[in-house]
Amino acid sequence: METHASSFSSFQSYLRALAQTPARLARRAPAVSSSYEELSRVRARSGSDMQRSLRWFDLVGLGIGGMVGAGVFVTSGRASRLYAGPAIVISYAIAGLCALLSAFCYTEFAVHMPVAGGAFSYLRITFGEFAAFLTGANLIMEYVISNAAVARGFTSYLGAAIGISTAKWRFTVPGLPKRFNDIDLVAVAVVLILTLIICYSTRESSVVNMILTALHILFIAFVILMGFWKGDWNNFTRPENPHNPSGFFPYGPSGVFNGAAMVYLSYIGYDAVSTMAEEVRNPVKDIPIGVSGSVIVVTILYCLMAASMSKLLPYDMIVVEAPFSAAFSGRSDGFEWVSRVIGVGASFGILTSLLVAMLGQARYMCVIGRSSVVPAWFARVHSKTSTPVNASAFLGIFTAAIALFTDLSILLNLVSIGTLFVFYMVANAVIYRRYVVVGTTKPWPTLSFLCLLSLTSVIFTLLWHFAPPGKPKAFVLGACVVIAISILQIFHCMVPQARKPEFWGVPFMPWLPSISIFLNIFLLGSLDGPSYVRFGFFSALAVLVYVFYSVHASFDAEVDGSFGQKKGEIPKESAESEDPTYKV
Repeated sequence: METHASSFSSFQSYLRALAQTPARLARRAPAVSSSYEELSRVRARSGSDMQRSLRWFDLVGLGIGGMVGAGVFVTSGRASRLYAGPAIVISYAIAGLCALLSAFCYTEFAVHMPVAGGAFSYLRITFGEFAAFLTGANLIMEYVISNAAVARGFTSYLGAAIGISTAKWRFTVPGLPKRFNDIDLVAVAVVLILTLIICYSTRESSVVNMILTALHILFIAFVILMGFWKGDWNNFTRPENPHNPSGFFPYGPSGVFNGAAMVYLSYIGYDAVSTMAEEVRNPVKDIPIGVSGSVIVVTILYCLMAASMSKLLPYDMIVVEAPFSAAFSGRSDGFEWVSRVIGVGASFGILTSLLVAMLGQARYMCVIGRSSVVPAWFARVHSKTSTPVNASAFLGIFTAAIALFTDLSILLNLVSIGTLFVFYMVANAVIYRRYVVVGTTKPWPTLSFLCLLSLTSVIFTLLWHFAPPGKPKAFVLGACVVIAISILQIFHCMVPQARKPEFWGVPFMPWLPSISIFLNIFLLGSLDGPSYVRFGFFSALAVLVYVFYSVHASFDAEVDGSFGQKKGEIPKESAESEDPTYKV
């Protein structure tokens, strides 16, 4: 039997592999895995198994900790002052509904296939290896950059809480470029300490998160009570400046939806819970409660915080950068100390969101390593700790290095677009898997529906943001909505579902995932142009890595038998293709 030499065994082998790149791309880029392979052979590439020690309350705690960071203390003020006014409460409710719809899509996949790969694994079994790698690479880059930004933010909030200027925590290196010369050793220390915790044990990481999250919620409850106690109900309808728009909806329905697009970023973090699926004792019961429950709890907290802020100050007096702290810092009634309490609470929120995000990024990298598109070294799970130590340590050090010297404003402008893109892809994937079974049903009706729905959503979004206001705009927007509903209804009536979820599925298929697709496109349309430039740059970089390394490593793994399907075989899925370990 002829043995296959590795594409990377020598320089000549690599050159021969590059010459075969088109054929290998055609073979591996659209290659789909199956849920059975992900749960068995692919997972075995990590060596040891991750310990299944988490329950539903751990997942709820991790979800709350991942979402409720310091961002809510900033985004709520900006969205209220610039867009929604006191109706920011409605904006948070709408954003929470959007997050819940995306959470349903994640939950269906996580229950069906409880592995640590999250969106990467879901897309790999649906749209193939290249789509999964592209989204996974962007997602990990988003995680690393946002974690570095959050770590530097911790220094600022901690300094404000204890009354020490941030400048005293950092020092400047003259030889480095401006905005890259502000060295933050505190941020580095925080990242490295949390890296040690998540390397040591997932269970202990969950305990630390539960403690920090409980403290953070206590501080949030304190802020809410203070706002309702010291505030004035007239602030919900009366601005400070009588020349500004008044009422509960000062900027109308468009302001409410634009505010929802801005505050939706405060919900990002629940997706990290899905990466913990491999470590959950009873995925069928615990994952739906953990993911959806955390989104619902956070939505209630956010709405109460928004109402508290609106009661404290008229919307046109809110300080955009620090709405809660500024509301108390200038008071003459002896309550200025509350602003420091808010700083302490925000510091706890930063730690919990950072801990959960670092848990998530390591598990994404671990499963990407299992698929052979990055070195298998990242896939190793330590036999004693039952955690992906290699991936956790590498990404922790990488995050710490960026947090050491990069300015916060540069980092914050890089986050969010990749995560929203992944949410969009997962919503598409859950519809595709319900209506298409590889080798059994034709994919074109479903793909045509998804393309038409996305196109209609893009047109609606462009009109919403760029068309001049007036009756023609309202008419065309209404026409887009009617067309989208018609497309949905035709698809629902003419294309039968090819697969029914055995344990848990998104209700009202395909309506709820379709609404999630539309909302994610709408939210993507609210981001600025430079965000798309950076997203394009990172995507192009990911494509280069895939073409010059990943596709060849993946091809080698297939030929060597590391993947389940043999050469030329199309994997089929059925109800019997699931891991019996997870049946209840």
